[in-house]
This record gives sequence, structure tokens and C-alpha cells, in this order.
Amino acid sequence: MIRLDGVTKRFAGGAVALDDVALDVARGEVFGIIGRSGAGKSTLIRMLNGLERPSAGQVLVDGADVATLDDAALRTLRRRVGMIFQQFGLLGSRTVADNVAFPLKVAGMGAGDRAARVAELLARVGLSDHGAKYPAQLSGGQKQRVGIARALATGPDILLCDEATSALDPETTRDVLALIADLNRDLGLTIVLITHEMDVVRQVCDRVAVLHAGRVVEQGAVADIFLDPQAAETRALLAEAGEQVTADFAEFAGRVVRWTCHGDTIGQPVLTMVARETGADFAILDGRIGRLRDERYGQLTLGLSGGDTDAAIAALGRYGRVSA
Repeated sequence: MIRLDGVTKRFAGGAVALDDVALDVARGEVFGIIGRSGAGKSTLIRMLNGLERPSAGQVLVDGADVATLDDAALRTLRRRVGMIFQQFGLLGSRTVADNVAFPLKVAGMGAGDRAARVAELLARVGLSDHGAKYPAQLSGGQKQRVGIARALATGPDILLCDEATSALDPETTRDVLALIADLNRDLGLTIVLITHEMDVVRQVCDRVAVLHAGRVVEQGAVADIFLDPQAAETRALLAEAGEQVTADFAEFAGRVVRWTCHGDTIGQPVLTMVARETGADFAILDGRIGRLRDERYGQLTLGLSGGDTDAAIAALGRYGRVSA
């Protein structure tokens, strides 16, 4: 649905914000783009609705090159692409209902239809009783829900989220991410989510690209990126988020492996079964059990000694992935 093909962006003075970026976002998925400040994330997302144009390469939405669209076609595209922002972007002098209605009024919808649509949208984001309030009367999470309702007003099939939870506390972040996941599931929205937080990616994304100094250094399914990162930048981001094992187990006398499993394997007595089968003893040196969006996963650092350790490692491989 969305493709970036060799996209480069240079600003005046020669600064390169994006360098030969290639991405594909499938229809109906939640695609995360993660990187540190200055990595080029916001420049990238602004290209998807024509707010920025590439210096080289193409940005394609359903096969249409965004940079070549005329004004009428660009307006049509922007009605299909909703956007929510880190600082909410609400009009402080207008009520919640008026903020949500604003894009509908610009699109020429009649007052009666606007009122019905606004009521539907506020119900969707859990703010039915807040339409007459002003933004200053709302919490941060409520403001972001208004921003989401406004982004949905014209019935888009793409939703762009630019650091949408960065200004929120952890509990409110979880609530907003749950709402975004519900919109993806219920409405079939394609969602591109910009963030610098690995935990946001873990909770809501299907796939993710890691951006560093304007280049994509790694991309793939969230499970692959979290559980078997290849790029140094990815490993650093995971370590900073407490998602990556960094300890040294050289003091263990036996063999040390990392075992990764997910899905139905979680909860099975795999270590017990393999120990009985091979006579190997297991020591759990480190690890975690958690969720990547809707799927459970486990990653354990295991010390093996005694018995047939080669057979034990092979047996573990039947239930998951084993790495040194």
C-alpha cells in the first residue's frame, strides 16, 4: 500500500535527513519506525502525505507518486490519510466537538451530518460526554483521543502517528496504544507509527524499521527484531529499553545458549522434557517472558551441563530457536 523507493531528503545547506530509504508497508498492518532524535523519523512520515517532498526517490501510496500529484489529487490523498501528533495540535479556542468537526467543515459536510459524525467519533474514542469541553479542561490522554477522533473524521484508510504517546504517562500510553490497536483491528486501518520507544513497538506493531542517521539499518517482523536483532543500533535501543540481555556468563562451567520460543510453546514443560530425554541439567541464567503485540514469547539464557548437551540443544531447537 505504501512504498518508499530509494528516498533521500536533503535540506538547504546540505544536511541529509534521509538517505536511500526503502520501505514497504502492507495494507492493514501497523508499521513502526523507530530511531533516536534526529534519525529522520518525522521527515519520513511527513513525506507520506506530501508535507515534504523527496530530493530523490519515490514515495508511492497505492501506486501513486505523492510528489507528482497536483493540488486536487493531493487534497484527495490527504482525506485518505489521517495524522495525530505528539503535542495534539488542538485549537484551544474551540470545543472538543468543534475540533473534531473542523476537517468535516473544510470538506464541505453539512451541519447535521457533521454533528452525527462527530457524535460517532467521540463515542469511538470514549469521549461522548466531553464534546462541549475545551482542550484546557482535558487530560493529556483525553487530548490525544480528541486528536485521534479528528484524524478519523474524513474516514481515512491510513493513519500516521508522529510520536503520538511521547507526551503521555505510561498508563495513558497503554490506553492510547490499545485504542490504536482497536482501530487497526476494527476499521482495517493501515497505521504508520513513529516512535523512539521500543516498548511502543512491542505493544502495537506488526513490523518495524530501525532508522539511524537517516538510513534504515534493520527492518522486519517485530518478533525477529526484538528476539534476534542484527544491527548494532537495534541492539543498543533494545539494551537501553531493558529488552536485551547484555550480561557475561563466561563464569558458567558448561555450555551457554539462548533459547527463544513463542506461541503455544509458552507454558509447556519443555526444559523438563528435554532434561529427561537427554540427561542434561539446565540452569536459567537470564531471560524474560512477555508479549509482542498479541503473541506471547519467551527468551531464556540457559546453562547446560551433564548428560548429552548436543542432544539437548538439538531437542530445544524443535521447540524454538537456539543461538550461541
